[in-house]
Amino acid sequence: MDTTAFLRWLHSIMAGSGSGTRKRIIRFRHRKDYLQFIQASSKSTQTRPLLQSVKHLPLIQAISCPLPDTGILPYLGDRIWVEDDRPLNVHSILKKSAAVDKGIPWGVKQIKAPLAWSQTTGHRIKVGVIDTGVDFNHPDLRHSLSRGINLLSRGMLPYDDNGHGTHIAGTIAAANQLHGMIGVAPRSTIYPVKAFDYNGSAYVSDIILGIEWCVRNQIHVINMSFGMKTRSRALLNAVINAYNAGVVIVASAGNDGNRKSVDYPARYPQTLSVGATTRLRRIAPFSNRGSDIDIYAPGDKIVSGWLRGHYNEMSGTSMATSHVSGAIALLLARHPAMSPADIKATLRRSMRPLRGTKAPRSTGELDILKMLQAADR
Repeated sequence: MDTTAFLRWLHSIMAGSGSGTRKRIIRFRHRKDYLQFIQASSKSTQTRPLLQSVKHLPLIQAISCPLPDTGILPYLGDRIWVEDDRPLNVHSILKKSAAVDKGIPWGVKQIKAPLAWSQTTGHRIKVGVIDTGVDFNHPDLRHSLSRGINLLSRGMLPYDDNGHGTHIAGTIAAANQLHGMIGVAPRSTIYPVKAFDYNGSAYVSDIILGIEWCVRNQIHVINMSFGMKTRSRALLNAVINAYNAGVVIVASAGNDGNRKSVDYPARYPQTLSVGATTRLRRIAPFSNRGSDIDIYAPGDKIVSGWLRGHYNEMSGTSMATSHVSGAIALLLARHPAMSPADIKATLRRSMRPLRGTKAPRSTGELDILKMLQAADR
């Protein structure tokens, strides 16, 4: 690849881009081309200032930048892949203020987490929550948080300005039994990765940067309570790289009530795809379902932490996903050598059957005691 010509083209097309511009991801097929681009672009930012807005995605040998609908260099067709940098949204559908479920919320009880705490509490397991950030001052989370990273504003802590990320973190690892609530794995550590803005929106490139940060910081479990309808090769590439690095990725199925398919990234086989159940252990009406679901967990009317130390009741496959991430933290604290494939197999052979005449027989609801027994065998 002629890196100088590519940089010149990239700068000129960014400078001339108008109303037909969209964020794109450009992946380099060959690592040598990518490394040459990185080296050359770092020397060119002063003479070509627009290149400072190019987002580097080293986990997948790619960049993200605004490009017009036409004008991709045709002779680079065999050296690069180009795709839209698509938007994603967090997976929740209902919220209302709530008094805290003093002590142990119903979902944490339903999956039998308290019965496992004599064996494991998730100690030393790092859970990356790629979401809207977290309320660092929440009394139930103060002892469960690491610094994490804010991908939207690198110099700041990943403060939550939406509430969704705090809710997810609370279900996974809240630890305030005397005055507040307790999560599934109260001695695990949450690493908040703020990729979503106050509206609960992000781009695929933000998620890829979040996954890369988690891989680089040796995070054990990544909670992904979000999704989109369209497939992204770039996101799949990032998920595969994390999976190969031994990171367990837990992803929410989506809240469209779709009976045959789930959202991405939950549809990728390298993730653990989670659907939502109710207190009656039936599939929640809003939950996507189908053969791509690996496991179900409580996701209807879940009370957890919220902004400014408050609590909210929320429903969605997001909430189900956080229960599964906490369960995996409990499992890994007891069996740290388990691979993502081992964990998925263990979960799938230890589920409780779902209730309901139309409930699928191929999958079931999370049961932490059965999960630990299956892993011990």
